[in-house]
Amino acid sequence: MNEFVAGVLRLLLRVVVIAMGLVLFASLVVAALVLALVWMLRAGWARLTGQPVTPWAMRMDPRTGFRTVFRSTERWSSGRRGAAPAADDTSDEATASRRGGILPGAAEVTDVEAREVR
Repeated sequence: MNEFVAGVLRLLLRVVVIAMGLVLFASLVVAALVLALVWMLRAGWARLTGQPVTPWAMRMDPRTGFRTVFRSTERWSSGRRGAAPAADDTSDEATASRRGGILPGAAEVTDVEAREVR
């Protein structure tokens, strides 16, 4: 009896997994068909109105990504390069951002005792 129940559960699990795969496949096919329909309607409208059919293009400049990364790097590493703080800028937020995220008041913690790492 135990083998029968295990066999039925295995069969049921296989059926559920196959059904989930079919649902995923069908949803991807429907999404592709909707995209193709929208593209065909757009191309048909362009031809009907006498405009050129322009392809969908991803307008992206690859240099933009590099600029973003370098700007981000400069922001986080400027405090570590020895930049001196301004005399009038002594707020805790400005100090913490220059230190690379060390919390203000961290030096005042006294209830923690340092132990040797094992």
